[in-house]
This record gives sequence, structure tokens and C-alpha cells, in this order.
Amino acid sequence: MSAVRSAFNKASDNYNDHAFLQKEIALRLDEKLEVITSSSNVILDLGAGTGLLSTDLQKRFADSKIIALDFAQNSLKNNTSKHKICANANHLPLADNSINIVVSSLMMQWCPDLKQLFSEIHRVLENDGLILFSTFGPDTLKELKKSWSVVDNQTHVNTFTDMHDIGDQMLGAGFQSPVMEMEKLTLTYQIVTDLLRDLKAIGAQTVDARSKSLMGKGKFQLMIQMYESYRQDGKLPATYEVIYGHAWKRVNPIGKIEVNNT
Repeated sequence: MSAVRSAFNKASDNYNDHAFLQKEIALRLDEKLEVITSSSNVILDLGAGTGLLSTDLQKRFADSKIIALDFAQNSLKNNTSKHKICANANHLPLADNSINIVVSSLMMQWCPDLKQLFSEIHRVLENDGLILFSTFGPDTLKELKKSWSVVDNQTHVNTFTDMHDIGDQMLGAGFQSPVMEMEKLTLTYQIVTDLLRDLKAIGAQTVDARSKSLMGKGKFQLMIQMYESYRQDGKLPATYEVIYGHAWKRVNPIGKIEVNNT
């Protein structure tokens, strides 16, 4: 976890210049709040980072208190929210039943313990409170994963949780009838190293700190060669499986999972 925090801290100053996909997903997540009619005096932007979503929340809920929480202190320095907390999402320094809405954009994939995370979110939400989030699913960066798999058996790309498993964790934490949606977005690049550079620039690099020189230039070049097999119309695709979910905290819930394939 400290390595992830360090990566985001290092990337914070230039994060917004490379976070094209993150900006788009934050926008789409914010638009889903248009149908929300519940009271929203206090809203938690969980994993707020530099504020891609926080800014939209401040506009949409101008009279509400927006709390931006993130574990990377340098990222929060670039967040314009008035109320900022540097903390771990698995141990929220917030009172029980104190939040009306928890919104989280592309943070959950960095949390190794979703059970603990959802339990904490459930604890701080008031009754009838809402959780709304986006995260990445298993098909994210599938081209990069498959290209590396030909090279060796090491893990070079983050592993992402299936949306049905996420829904199960939400039910286990006490949320009622989680609704899950999925869409696939594709970015294109001229060369593989441009993709890797973008990932590093947002703190999400997939090659560990040993660097490609220690893993061997031959392996790295073989990965690049394998990735070339995905080239279409002169471009290299990078697929992202984006999962959206929301659920309510209710007293004595009867749970089930709804899946909307979009």
C-alpha cells in the first residue's frame, strides 16, 4: 500500500495532464447523480486525489459540504476542496452515520480488502445513505496482460475484481440491492511505451521498481513485439473495463444484486 501511495504522490503535480480516461469516467459518474433526490448535506469524495470529481461535486451540490479524502497527501494539495482529509479508506476518521452520499471514482481497484472498505463506507453512511462508485474490471489492460503473459509468469499488470464479486462484498457489508453496470472504453496509442508512460504519469505504472533493465531488455522487447499483434488501423488499443455501482444503506435490508449490461 505504501508503494501505491508513493507512486500517486510522485505523480500528483502532472496527474491531470495525463488523466484523460479518469476525467471522462469522473464526468460520467457525476452525471449519474442527476437522478439522485436524497438529501445531501455532507458528501464524501473517497479517493478524491487531485479533485477531478470533487470539482464537479462542488458545482452540483453547491450548498453541501464536500469532503475530499485521499491517502496521498500530495494529491490533496492539488485538490481545491475546502474540506480535505488525508487518510486510509479502510480506516475512515469519520463518525458513524455522518455522511449522506459517498462517491468514489477509480479508487477501489487500489484497495486490497474490499470487505473492510465497504464495511467502513456502510458505517459512516447515514440510514438511506447512498454509495456510488466507479472502478476497473478484469478486462482492463487485457492487451498488456496478454503480451506480458507470453514473456514470463510474473504479474506485471494489476489484477482487478469482477463486478459480481464486488456486488457480493457490498451485500456482505449490509448494502441493499447493489446495482452494477459495465462498459468498455478503449484508448489508442502509437507505441506501447506511450501507454506505459501514461500509466506511470498517473501513478499506475505496471512494471515494478526493479525497472525494465533488471527484468532484461530482451523480455521487455518481446512484450512490445507481442503487443504489436493488437495493432488496428495503425493504432495500438488499450482496453479498460469500467464498472459502475451504487447501493443504499437501509435498516434490515433484503439483498440482491442487479446487473445492467451496458
